[in-house]
Amino acid sequence: MKNKEKRIETAMIHNHEKAEKYDGSLTTPIFQTSTFSFSSAAEGERRFAGEEEGFIYTRLGNPTVRTLEDRIATLEGGERGLAFASGMAAVSAVLIALTKAGDHVLCSNGLYGCTYGLLQMFEEKYSITHDFSYMETEEDVRAKITPDTRCIFIETPINPTMKIIDLAMVARVAKEYDIPVVVDNTFCTPYLQRPLDLGCDIVLHSATKYIGGHGDVIAGLVVGKKAFMDDLAMSQQKDIGGVLSPFDAWLLLRGLKTLHVRMDRHSINAHDLAKRLDNHPKVKQVYYPGMEGNDHFPIVQKQMKTGGGVLAFEIEGGKKEAQEFMDRLNLIQIAVSLGDAETLIQHPATMTHAVVPEEKRQEMGIGDTLIRLSAGLESVEDLWEDLEQALKEG
Repeated sequence: MKNKEKRIETAMIHNHEKAEKYDGSLTTPIFQTSTFSFSSAAEGERRFAGEEEGFIYTRLGNPTVRTLEDRIATLEGGERGLAFASGMAAVSAVLIALTKAGDHVLCSNGLYGCTYGLLQMFEEKYSITHDFSYMETEEDVRAKITPDTRCIFIETPINPTMKIIDLAMVARVAKEYDIPVVVDNTFCTPYLQRPLDLGCDIVLHSATKYIGGHGDVIAGLVVGKKAFMDDLAMSQQKDIGGVLSPFDAWLLLRGLKTLHVRMDRHSINAHDLAKRLDNHPKVKQVYYPGMEGNDHFPIVQKQMKTGGGVLAFEIEGGKKEAQEFMDRLNLIQIAVSLGDAETLIQHPATMTHAVVPEEKRQEMGIGDTLIRLSAGLESVEDLWEDLEQALKEG
């Protein structure tokens, strides 16, 4: 396969670098060092001047972290990747790089609560405004673009309503105005969705979730064109300093090796649970991208491999009934985050999206009875028995 591009499942497992480079180590070593020595003062000068390749200081680059960055760039089909200390560090770096005081950001109508909070801070401190759009049609997108719009920021599926945005359509409109499109691809990973292939410009991840996959690391990743990523590395990453540690990069490299296998199982379990919940009398509505017949299913078929591992649903009653239902669960854990081996459940209105004002939450579709579930890798029968008993006792 020397001259042939590897399929994505293979690319997730095999290193860019030969084992011989590290004395035959099959696994990328952890370079747990803060700094790197130079063979001479002249070599140090050349590296700081950018005249010679080589590592200087782990905040500026590290072999373990670099291997991860190269791997995610390959998987997303981008020119360069960068690793950050959290998903929000990645989001912050990209939005800071793309905007200045007085600019405007157009967003999908629904964002992770902390992304929403960041945009609110931008508006209060730097007069960087933002608007939300359902982005159902080209006209929807054009209607919210202003002369000051500097980027379009999209989640798809949207957290936690699971609504889908047609990425190729948005990218097509954005190119008319020369506006970059940024996609948070956390829910899908490059295994299920590749935004850059659909015409988008920058893709980012909270790698804490599926890419790590085991609930033991906090990290963020960004992929895009080399010119933008080089600038991001030398400004936001270097000077703000939200960089990933070598050990955490090693954990993510380990997680990537099983990502495709886990995503298949997450998706199968989520789809199965969504269908069963949809038929339960105490469930008012189920939101899952992979459900045949929903309005966005044609877009899912076009841009996603499967519907993914996350679903949301509403039960009869109000906030009290939703929380009591969650408290009756035994196997399924009440916790934020997603993508772990364990199935996790949370109440967005009072947890991940509590920072969003109630009126805006309602507009986004985040009501008091909405519950988000991240399907884990357990037996789906055990998961269903737990959900069923919790619904029955209510």
